Amino acid sequence: MSARRASLLGVVLALAGAPALAGSIDLRVPYGGGYSVPVTSLKEARFRATVPQRYDFSCGSAAVATLLTYQYGTPVDEAEVFAHMYATGDQARIRAEGFSLLDMRRYLASRGFEADGFRVPLDRLPEQGLPAIVLVNDRGYRHFVVVRGLRHGRVLVADPARGARAIPRRDFARIWDNGVLFVVHNRRELASFNQARDWNSAPVAPLHLGIQRQGLQTIVIPRRGPGDI
Repeated sequence: MSARRASLLGVVLALAGAPALAGSIDLRVPYGGGYSVPVTSLKEARFRATVPQRYDFSCGSAAVATLLTYQYGTPVDEAEVFAHMYATGDQARIRAEGFSLLDMRRYLASRGFEADGFRVPLDRLPEQGLPAIVLVNDRGYRHFVVVRGLRHGRVLVADPARGARAIPRRDFARIWDNGVLFVVHNRRELASFNQARDWNSAPVAPLHLGIQRQGLQTIVIPRRGPGDI
């Protein structure tokens, strides 16, 4: 086996045995060298710009925290939003059903953000450059997510339960529970929507680089020599 192939094999084995945690992996090659490769777990990547919900009924407070922190540049944690909305809301109903858009509206107003729900087409968001909180029903689980992008037939959402994900437009229309877009309408100068940094967590597959089935017939696989793997 050549030294080059041995070194490549060492890299593959090191990566295969490494856990999917954030940090770095130290790689060692047979001829004594080495270097570190930064890695990020899939879970951490999905929640890099999404505030995770701490409780089953707290997706509303996590969605508001996500909206303010990452789409309006106003950092706030879920605990603060949760405490305020719980203290000023119908606590029995919140424990049974979770937070409502009214709870969110009151909290946002206390921070100087005026928000309301509108029954308008999804395409109004990129036209206005505004993110929105929407209610989805994903296989019986009704919860709030933040819509932060719309591109190439996909809807980019920040989901407090599952992190950032891109949903095909048709599938999103099916789970969009009430057709209401809950948007802030008085701080447009702060709004962030359809940003490339947000789409980095859900990149488009490079389908244009794929090889057609008939094209495979023209590929010649080189024969292996005695010193190869």
